[in-house]
Amino acid sequence: MKSFGFLSFGHYDNGGDLDAGQMLRDAVEISVGADELGVNGAYFRVHHFATQAASPIPLLSMIAGKTSRIEVGTGVIDMR
Repeated sequence: MKSFGFLSFGHYDNGGDLDAGQMLRDAVEISVGADELGVNGAYFRVHHFATQAASPIPLLSMIAGKTSRIEVGTGVIDMR
């Protein structure tokens, strides 16, 4: 297999239990695990009206700092 990546479609909380910090920690943990498995790319959707995902650069920077091989970026820019 040449390359394999994933696009995060967001972190929706229907019960109200998760906060922005938990969403970001989960995204980093998933990306680190994907890097360890040999996944080549992690791309995150930008949710302009969701405060936890309105600015992806800090999230992508954290993932890049904790991984060694995976490519990170934005996959979809949601301009409602």
